Amino acid sequence: MIRKVLVPLDGSRLAEQILPYARLLAEAFKIPVELVGVDDAEARAPFKPSGDDQDYLKNIAGQFPATVKVNATVELGRPAEVIVKRAKLEPGCLIAMVTHGFSGIKRWLLGSVANKVVQAAENPLLLVRATEQAAAKSNVRFDSIIVPLDGSELAESLLPTVLDFARSLNAEVVLARAFQLPATAYYRAEGTSGAEAFIPSYEELVAAMSQEAREYLDAKVGQMRAQGLARVRAEILEGPAAEQIIDLAHNTTDSLIAMCTHGRSGLRRWMLGSVTEKVARHAERPILVTRGR
Repeated sequence: MIRKVLVPLDGSRLAEQILPYARLLAEAFKIPVELVGVDDAEARAPFKPSGDDQDYLKNIAGQFPATVKVNATVELGRPAEVIVKRAKLEPGCLIAMVTHGFSGIKRWLLGSVANKVVQAAENPLLLVRATEQAAAKSNVRFDSIIVPLDGSELAESLLPTVLDFARSLNAEVVLARAFQLPATAYYRAEGTSGAEAFIPSYEELVAAMSQEAREYLDAKVGQMRAQGLARVRAEILEGPAAEQIIDLAHNTTDSLIAMCTHGRSGLRRWMLGSVTEKVARHAERPILVTRGR
């Protein structure tokens, strides 16, 4: 269960694009918000907004509804280390932050700091892609939560968090599984003949893999409905996982992508490695990331 939203800010208008989402979560979960700025003396672009640092954060805090408790602090140190350390103090703390949507950004929050936080944080993260062209939003919403699954228990460890989000946000859950035929399905060994040289029908292979994915997702849909979630459905995707997830989210209005990343080295399941990274880098929709256990 999410108990607090930690919002790192670097003083830029782009970083402030996370604020509508922080307000949404604070009101939906009825939890406090902590705004944090970090002064890094070694940074090329330290936390130096116009005016006093603390006054800046207090002004941001004043933009939240009176029903939301907001604390604001400024710390000295390396931004990524400070953010990760503060969040780790509370296991129920969610880090909500922006990532860069274009090159040339100098502010710390939009560059390497965000990447370091994603790699090091044990807490869940809400990542929103900031873009220079994005219009300022006063209100946002999540009508759908897209949850890619690869069949592993680690990827499924995200589901209790998704259930909490769906209930609090009154959102539909879309469980998705992508499959792609391996290139070896079309090859045959040189010099083979007869049964050994048989090349299976493309349609039959697709039908078999689609059926397997359908049965798996239907079981998960049934489990979530048994826990009282009425709005949940399955989506079968054929093609490269990252591309299919990004396209599904793009075509789903007001959607949130919820994904799991690996919690230790050596894992090879697609959901726990490069796919999550690709989606985080290229998806236009916000992404909820949790570390697999």
